[in-house]
Amino acid sequence: MDIVIANKSHSGFAQIICDTIAESAKVRGTGIAKRTPEYIITKMENGNAVIALDGEKFAGFCYIEAWGHGKFVANSGLIVHPDFRGEGLATKIKEAIFNHSRNKYPDAKIFGITTGLAVMKINSDLGYKPVTFSELTDDPSFWKGCQTCRNYDILQRTEQRMCLCTGMLYDPAVEESKKKKDVNAKTFKRLKSIKEHLFLKKEKIDKD
Repeated sequence: MDIVIANKSHSGFAQIICDTIAESAKVRGTGIAKRTPEYIITKMENGNAVIALDGEKFAGFCYIEAWGHGKFVANSGLIVHPDFRGEGLATKIKEAIFNHSRNKYPDAKIFGITTGLAVMKINSDLGYKPVTFSELTDDPSFWKGCQTCRNYDILQRTEQRMCLCTGMLYDPAVEESKKKKDVNAKTFKRLKSIKEHLFLKKEKIDKD
């Protein structure tokens, strides 16, 4: 199984990607924004997608959307073909698109909205936190993409404050701050250990 950054050469898979996304939503009975093959191809040509292939057979896909002039990034359209489900492929694809997003948009907040518990678990493992919709991008283009979802009327009635989806966010600034705190805590613990060791050694010498 290969998971690679998609490009123009993968455009022939655009229709099956759209069909698989639509069929999955139908089976689960959940709302989902519809994608067109043309839109998927654009993502491939811009290097804003990853695709999983088993030889020449389509296995999975996910793409990047940038909002607010690159301040926010969404990993959308995560899908695994039925023939490859139950093998942990969704997690691998999500990790690949997440890492690609971090490399291409290092300062962007990465977010997503989903009704899927499995996706929420994957996001959580990557460092995403549940947030209110007000903490997500206010770019109208993003919310316009929800118009083809069966639950769009709920989003409208609540003035984009809530829907059946759960909003999740990865903030690189927050994560970097946590890392620094962890490093400082480990450094302090090590220095404390060294100091205690030297104190005990001195105390032993004094007794001798």
